[in-house]
Amino acid sequence: MEYTNLGRTGLSVSRLVLGTMNFGPHTTEDDSHALMDRALEHGINFFDTANIYGGDGLTEEIIGRWFAGGGRRDKTVLATKLYGAMGEWPNSNRLSALNIRRAADASLKRLQTDYIDLYQMHHVDRNTPWEEVWEGFEVLRQQGKVLYFGSSNFAGWHLAQAQEAAKSRHFLGLVAEQSLYNLANRFIELDVLPAAKHYGIGVIPWSPLSSGILGGVLAKISRGESARHDKWAGPELLQRHRSQVEAYELLCESRGVHPADLALAWLLSRDGVTGPIIGPRTVEQLDGSLRAFDVELDGDLLAELDKIFPPPGPNGDKPAPEAYSW
Repeated sequence: MEYTNLGRTGLSVSRLVLGTMNFGPHTTEDDSHALMDRALEHGINFFDTANIYGGDGLTEEIIGRWFAGGGRRDKTVLATKLYGAMGEWPNSNRLSALNIRRAADASLKRLQTDYIDLYQMHHVDRNTPWEEVWEGFEVLRQQGKVLYFGSSNFAGWHLAQAQEAAKSRHFLGLVAEQSLYNLANRFIELDVLPAAKHYGIGVIPWSPLSSGILGGVLAKISRGESARHDKWAGPELLQRHRSQVEAYELLCESRGVHPADLALAWLLSRDGVTGPIIGPRTVEQLDGSLRAFDVELDGDLLAELDKIFPPPGPNGDKPAPEAYSW
């Protein structure tokens, strides 16, 4: 396994991140535990979850019972998130100081641990001032309940707002941003990636296979195999990108590489990316993800990928703002 520092910190994390969103709803507890055991065997030490995963904290509870097995917690860099509603009453969601306190304590209880390595805001809260957010997080840090803080689904200017507010408080601020990023969706290259690089924030892409459309979906359909998509996006994405996916799978076939492996390898090659989140449902899928490290990305291959999935902006071969302006 390859490792890198998380953003500008000294924390060493694996370049593949084990996503746990399937734990509970789509993967049984026993299979989830087997996946986490296998991840550690491969040297994957970075696990990502959220309080809303599984509904009512089920996924965190599954991870917590796995931690109770002894020795596993010390080997794991644990990331979880808050923001989504965990109840029907007011103040059970978002980023008020009250919910930050309640959500952190509830996650710690479900996870059966006394600290969280990376605590992430699942979304920006436009109704809570940064002074309140950072004060709430500072208390968690002082109490030893959280070591580092991150964001998810932030725009570049949200990262700037957050960091400047943290800087004014002499606080470390954000060290990671979890963003939608893959070959079929490269919008974060316009502002999120440059902002993250400027502030020393590591980028953690989610949906690296774009809801499965970059995982060889057309080949599966032609073989009569069921093609799994995220229920809210997959079919629509395939319809929108079908011509690109066709060209992509032909390119992969000509290069003798599996589409999923190339999609992950491409993300691993991007400047500023810490590591993509993989969401395997079986041990076999987890094992297969490691093939991405063996994919050789030469200049010709990267150019072909840019032709199929162009960078955003009319001048996408240039960094922002030249990507869209003179």
